[in-house]
Amino acid sequence: MNAVEDGASISFMAGLSREEALAFWTSELAAAEAGAHLVIAAVQGQSVVGVVVLDIDMPPNQPHRADVRKLIVAEDQQRAGLGTALLARAEAEARSRERWLLVLDTISGGGAARLYARSGWQKVGDIPAYAMLPHGGYAPTTIYFKRL
Repeated sequence: MNAVEDGASISFMAGLSREEALAFWTSELAAAEAGAHLVIAAVQGQSVVGVVVLDIDMPPNQPHRADVRKLIVAEDQQRAGLGTALLARAEAEARSRERWLLVLDTISGGGAARLYARSGWQKVGDIPAYAMLPHGGYAPTTIYFKRL
């Protein structure tokens, strides 16, 4: 919820309630239990300080790939290597499932874009006005891929 209020473009709009967030993550965890994706969390004490979701339930013609989504790191944990560690763990999990092509999108020019470039991801291109920002207005997104 803090990430959304701080302006992170991660599918939610400002004013995200605790109940809405809880419903979303409950659904995500149920889908993970069903094998649709993996939810990888970094925990510090009693708090989740980072999370990445790896979608692995792909159509029959795409058994070799996965989508990285919802990489979120608490603001006070950013620039300390946690995002890099979560991304590396997602890549390792993909490899262990014989997924050798990963795809993701992120807001163009944001901090995550620098993380992906440093981690060896290749930029495909930008899509203007791809999603709304939490407090209004549209933002472009950049598509990346990585062959493991």
